[in-house]
Amino acid sequence: MPHALDSPTYKKLRRALTTARSRSGMTQTDLAVRLRRPQSFVSKYESGQRHLDVLEFIEVCKGLGVSPVAVLNEVLA
Repeated sequence: MPHALDSPTYKKLRRALTTARSRSGMTQTDLAVRLRRPQSFVSKYESGQRHLDVLEFIEVCKGLGVSPVAVLNEVLA
């Protein structure tokens, strides 16, 4: 059974969050500072080395200035 981080849906989520960050003009470091996390936190979830729980997902969306619902709608479309 494939690991959840390798699932097509989770890959879409990672792509959606990475795209949102790029569109906002932020680097991984910029977002990490906003989240008060190390840059490696952003790098690891974007590259699939770690998962985001629901509260972390919401925190990241807020840091990006995007709606968590909009991101989920994009992922599930």
